[in-house]
Amino acid sequence: MKRKASTAIAPAPVRLASCSAFGATDAGRVRRENQDRFVIDPNTNVIAVADGMGGHAFGARASTTALERITASIARALDAIGEAAIDATRDDDPDATVCDASLSAIGIVASALDDANATLHAMNRREGIAEHRSMGTTLTGIWLLSGCPLLIAFHVGDTRLYRYRDGALAQLTRDQTLFQRALDNGDIEHLPSRNALLQALGPQPSITPEIEAHTWRRGDRYLLCSDGLHGEVPHHEIEEVLTRMDALRADATCRRLVELACDAGGKDNVTAVIASFDGIGR
Repeated sequence: MKRKASTAIAPAPVRLASCSAFGATDAGRVRRENQDRFVIDPNTNVIAVADGMGGHAFGARASTTALERITASIARALDAIGEAAIDATRDDDPDATVCDASLSAIGIVASALDDANATLHAMNRREGIAEHRSMGTTLTGIWLLSGCPLLIAFHVGDTRLYRYRDGALAQLTRDQTLFQRALDNGDIEHLPSRNALLQALGPQPSITPEIEAHTWRRGDRYLLCSDGLHGEVPHHEIEEVLTRMDALRADATCRRLVELACDAGGKDNVTAVIASFDGIGR
């Protein structure tokens, strides 16, 4: 029997550097446990969504651990080098400084992801969890840099990052799945399952994440979500909801997206986090 699950939300929109963010997550209509997690951290300006896997308590443990390790790693890096070291306003050559800032930040994020993966992989090995049942998690996030209109996007698996700008919704990440690889190769006659992952944090000793710098603009809305949303709700419907966000606000918009996914079947856990940029941008 399908069930109605309670929805966990951020208690109020959280203010970060240059944006406010809100998130909502729900177990969906079928699964008893919600293994999705999200973080909106004003101390590090990190926003991320993780979709755990591994069965029983493993998935929730993996997603929680990954988010904790990544935010802690970035916090340590900021303490060690100071935000001024990646502040793109600090010198007389804005173009060169922005490039330096993004390269430095990308390196910090890469190290944070490696640390999270190594932690989960060590937990799997220490507890003798077989590879085919390894706990792990997909993860997508953004890190806002201080003093400049830059964010660092990072991605492993099939959680997604979208940007809504000038009335159009664009997918900024590419699913790391067998299904997406088959589409890329033009092999559409024998498509594998949509949720067969090529990689995630935890199962393997190393990962190859996507990490990119993006320039945000005033009025942008960035949506981070698990496959429980984008697997149930078509692109054009997500775009329509974000178009109406001025009237609905970020909190109501997140709830509406989760509601749409549940009404469409809710076969998986579903999480939506929206970062709304209302600061001074380009």
